[in-house]
Amino acid sequence: MSNISDMRENYDRSTLDEQHVDSDAMKQFNSWFQEAIDEDVVEPNAMIMSTINSDGHPTSRTLLLKGVEDGGFVFYTNYNSDKGKEIAENPNISLLFLWKKVQRQVRISGIAHKIPKEQSEAYFHSRPKGSQIGAWVSPQSQVIANKDILETRKAELIEQYKDDDELPLPEFWGGYKMKPQKIEFWQGRPNRLHDRLLYTLVDRKWKIERLAP
Repeated sequence: MSNISDMRENYDRSTLDEQHVDSDAMKQFNSWFQEAIDEDVVEPNAMIMSTINSDGHPTSRTLLLKGVEDGGFVFYTNYNSDKGKEIAENPNISLLFLWKKVQRQVRISGIAHKIPKEQSEAYFHSRPKGSQIGAWVSPQSQVIANKDILETRKAELIEQYKDDDELPLPEFWGGYKMKPQKIEFWQGRPNRLHDRLLYTLVDRKWKIERLAP
């Protein structure tokens, strides 16, 4: 096995200066997100979401951002999953985007709330039919005896809805919008002197501060 302590990379691609960022954190995020797309970053909408469970312990997983709208970040999941139950108990969550190709990271903390059912339904029906079936099949985060249970249920649903273009929206599935309170933009720099700018929402305005690396 390689010596993990010797693994390092020098970051020298770009800089992050207060004079060249947008005063609005959401606009700055959209700008960086578009640059990640333009640079062909693999799945730029992949994000690590952390929640707090009933024991007060943080739990994290990777999922996909599905929208940036009305000052918030939108994602979808099973409401009965671990993350759905944890958000119901404590809506304070964090999001993390890591775009290695452009040597950037964005950390976001805020509060998540369910979006209207109509919006969840519209998105659900925009997904491929196979993905709709998958949402119905999986009792996400629950212990199951074996994989065959999922395959059997999948076959049943394919047969049940073979003449339909779409499935109904499950009651246990839908979206959330996370309203950010803090957003930190991180740009890798040489010698570990990275640029970090923290946006904090104060009285509906974004306060920008530089953090030491």
